[in-house]
Amino acid sequence: MNVSVGLIEGQSAVEVELTGAFIDTSAKPYLPGRYRFTSEVTLAPSDVASCAFALDNVAIGIGFHWERKERQVFRGAFRLVKRAAGLAVINDISLEEYVTSVISSEMSASCPLELLKAHAVISRSWMWFPKANPSHSGSGQPDGLDAREILRWYGREAHPDFDVCADDHCQRYQGITKAFSPAVAEAVRVTAGEFLRDGGAICDARFSKCCGGITERYATAWEDEDISYLSSMYDGPTALSRAYSHEMWIRSNPQAYCNTDDSELLSRLLPGFDQETRDFYRWRITYSPEELADLIGSKLAVDLGPIRDVRALARGPSGRIYRLKVTGERDYVILGKELEIRRALSRTHLYSSAFVVDIESGSFVLRGAGWGHGVGLCQIGAAVMANEGKTYTEILQHYYSGTTVSA
Repeated sequence: MNVSVGLIEGQSAVEVELTGAFIDTSAKPYLPGRYRFTSEVTLAPSDVASCAFALDNVAIGIGFHWERKERQVFRGAFRLVKRAAGLAVINDISLEEYVTSVISSEMSASCPLELLKAHAVISRSWMWFPKANPSHSGSGQPDGLDAREILRWYGREAHPDFDVCADDHCQRYQGITKAFSPAVAEAVRVTAGEFLRDGGAICDARFSKCCGGITERYATAWEDEDISYLSSMYDGPTALSRAYSHEMWIRSNPQAYCNTDDSELLSRLLPGFDQETRDFYRWRITYSPEELADLIGSKLAVDLGPIRDVRALARGPSGRIYRLKVTGERDYVILGKELEIRRALSRTHLYSSAFVVDIESGSFVLRGAGWGHGVGLCQIGAAVMANEGKTYTEILQHYYSGTTVSA
């Protein structure tokens, strides 16, 4: 089972540094060193375990608040394909090697072992789901909307030249750039070939960084479809002891697995740049009416004038908004779903669309909960569960109701 991963797209030329010997499709050898390519080529390593290639200035976290460029190193084959937009760099690698890299890139290699096992299963499942379900829809928007309504969702696009991209849009994949700990190797080894299954079918195992205490249902973020194992549930050991309105929930600081300020655990869980974000459970951001108008105007190409009101029209079970009305002095716009809202109300992305709005001293204060879409496994909550002694199957059964794990 092999995977092709898109690393970089739209280049006129690509520089690569080879470690170890590679050969192209005509058996021409490429010795260790730096090479510059302007046309299509495929280079296979002479030895998969010892050979690698490195790329400079690989963009990660594109469009998010942690966006930056890094030098990254990869094992497997190096392939360039040429399209109208330029050259694309593709890495061909085995599924298990891919999973090893993903869980070392998404999480810190020092995570609790049971969390790494759980993540190995869902990363493998998420990767293979579209191969098993090629007709499953990706991005979209409904027909017949009012001119003032923008309703979009962003799924997994069908990449014509590779299976999956390497950034957070798909799964974070950074080759062997991040250290592979013995625990990562062990997690992949003991779960090798295991998938999360629903009635025998491989699951679309979505996950996010922090649900904010309640996970979200699938339809809030993507197409209007109910998926039984991607329903909403409280991220805690027992049922909630009291009823909360959405606003009460977001304004409060209720107990949940993902409500942790354990610095030692977070340092073991989060990769270095993710550790810059510590207000993931509850957060706030402030905009003046003019700032918010400029921001929405730049993102949506609309002129609403200074903003006068920001109002949730529809929320999911976690409090995440999937229809939001923004009214200015000149006009209004209705936004959805959750990622479109997060994109429109931030220079990068809001942590989540689970927020309430207050007006203080003439400014809009957004008070929010969670980091990401909140559907499926909550990475921080799962880390806490693993730290408390839960097994990887218990963790997966908690977040994906009714599923099983099998090869």
